[in-house]
Amino acid sequence: MKILKTVQKIPGGLMVVPLFLGAIINFACPQILDIGGMTTATFKTGSSAFIGASLMCVGSQINITKIGEPLKRGAVLLIAKFLAGFIPTLLVSHIFGPTGVLGITPLMLLAAVTNSNGGMYLGLMTNFGDENDLGAQSLLGINDGPFLTLLGMGLAGLASFDWKALLGSVGTLIVGIILGNIDHDIRDFLQPGIMFTLPFLSFCLGTGLDLKNIVTGGATGIFLGVLVVVLTAIFTIPADKFILKRPGYAGAAICTTAGNAVATPAILGEAAPNLASQVEAATAAVATAVIVTAILCPIVTSFVAKKFGCPAYDRKKAEENGAKEKAQ
Repeated sequence: MKILKTVQKIPGGLMVVPLFLGAIINFACPQILDIGGMTTATFKTGSSAFIGASLMCVGSQINITKIGEPLKRGAVLLIAKFLAGFIPTLLVSHIFGPTGVLGITPLMLLAAVTNSNGGMYLGLMTNFGDENDLGAQSLLGINDGPFLTLLGMGLAGLASFDWKALLGSVGTLIVGIILGNIDHDIRDFLQPGIMFTLPFLSFCLGTGLDLKNIVTGGATGIFLGVLVVVLTAIFTIPADKFILKRPGYAGAAICTTAGNAVATPAILGEAAPNLASQVEAATAAVATAVIVTAILCPIVTSFVAKKFGCPAYDRKKAEENGAKEKAQ
């Protein structure tokens, strides 16, 4: 049976499928998860440990030595992506309060928009971009976790954080950054851990969800996913075109919600207890947004690349022109 390959064909499948599987088991026969010992620790209560391990692996891949054009592109897109989540969240919070509007809370909005799917970005840049676009991911990787979301919630005044709790939430990420940059062998060793830990932490998060809330939150999640694409595009494509003087396809390629953003509401709930009551609904909505953005982002990126150009199309056009000249 090709279970893994089947799961990987689903957008964000390694995160989303275990999440829903955990929710189904928790709904149908929760007593299985309370058997105790390593079983309960692995499949129910271990989310914090798996999140910490995942963040350490993610941090190890952030290369702080990358400079020049990749750094410039990554910095502009990173800031634009953060503002795409922070500014709308600030507006929603001030106008509608913590309950949000149309089912979209500030927590959902910031958790879903302020990060991007690094794997999808790299895949799209392989098809459309150049080596500098690929190198920009070394800086964009900073948003592949809860740090910017935590920062945004604090700056927006939506949560009061104990700095020790904040440091505790991103401590393993910082350790990973340090280890990955002082020893490339450690970076290579930890890289597979990013994908390995995702299904485990996702399953644990799923066991804490009420399946009825996931079903009723489906429409909210779809709406949230569309908002992620629209809001991100409004900020990142113009930043790519007018600040970086690029065609805009790289800005379109980060119109996603990262798979591990599903864990972000839970991290925020631990760092800011006043948000704990929103964690379950936000987790379900963000999980849906991961799938929606993974479907829409390649479509938007392809459209922008065809309309405004990209290195891949430029190379193809040059090859066609060269072939015509030879034929003449």
